[in-house]
Amino acid sequence: MKGYVDPSTVSTESVQVLKPDGTLVPDHGFDLDLKEEDLREIYRVMILTRKVDQESTNLQRQGELGVYTPALGQEGAQVGAAYALEPQDWIFPSYRELGFAMLRGVQPSHILHLFRGTWHGGLYDYREHRLAPYSVPIATQALHAVGFATGAKIDGANTVVIACFGDGATSEGDFHEACNFAGVWKAPVVFYCQNNGYAISVPLSKQTAAPTIAVKALGYGFPGVRVDGNDVLGCYVVTREALRRARRGEGPTLIEAVTYRRGPHSTADDATRYRTDEELKHWEALDPIARFETYLEAEGVLTAEFKDQCDSEGRDAATKLRQEIVGAGPLDPALIFEHVYTERSPILQQEFEEFMEDQEGR
Repeated sequence: MKGYVDPSTVSTESVQVLKPDGTLVPDHGFDLDLKEEDLREIYRVMILTRKVDQESTNLQRQGELGVYTPALGQEGAQVGAAYALEPQDWIFPSYRELGFAMLRGVQPSHILHLFRGTWHGGLYDYREHRLAPYSVPIATQALHAVGFATGAKIDGANTVVIACFGDGATSEGDFHEACNFAGVWKAPVVFYCQNNGYAISVPLSKQTAAPTIAVKALGYGFPGVRVDGNDVLGCYVVTREALRRARRGEGPTLIEAVTYRRGPHSTADDATRYRTDEELKHWEALDPIARFETYLEAEGVLTAEFKDQCDSEGRDAATKLRQEIVGAGPLDPALIFEHVYTERSPILQQEFEEFMEDQEGR
């Protein structure tokens, strides 16, 4: 039939720069534009992310956090994309974006106050780090990102927003509404889906009939691209090109980074109930850090001394995290009245005074 598009003809291949064995794909077609110090910094943040992530899981298992969402196995997808961002660009995360936060210099304990329940949204300064609060509701941050990006466009700011979410979010209406709005208004936003295989326990095959998540972008009038999410360099170049496109005023891109979460969905989840040991071993062999390490060593960029330095820094960060979060109590509840308005409205002032009277009477 004329004009008919057969979904079965859509390519499911992923962009790849670094093969699983740590060698470059011949004629991959991208200018990496990364100096040796850039490559080492990417590696350092990946190591730091993994060390802090493991310590965070340990803290939850020991009763110091109510819950935690591990990022194990997704360091390449996160740090690669984050490294492509300019300082003025904003990140709207879900609840698993530790790699993005670490690259932006967020203090890990400030994030964990969210998971400890001692402060809503965490303690870090969102504007300083250009990182919005972690979003626990699924896909709502996609709408927030598009709204922020549209505002930046109206202001004439040279800002692009990246919205981070998992494959499960693409089954939510908020994702589709965000894509539709962004496509119509050519918002400077990048939709970054880390397809880690499962929405809690639901595999991708039970979420969509489409051959890929990336192809969903076509319905909203902008391009979609699939990338090997365990290839940190592939994630970097694909995100960089999407950011450049948005900055030129050409609108959104949907990136599907195909990766795998090797930990549970959260520490409240028993992943052994829905996936096999064979599957886990398959993805362990595709570890993004090991792949990148092999490449850096072959290029003479990564020395034993620098590896030890990164490992030591990671252990120190984990120790500091433990010291800052163990036994931490809630903050002064009166702080909820700060940062609402430049000057308190009469109603807010009255509520504040009533609140303080109530606190004094306890």
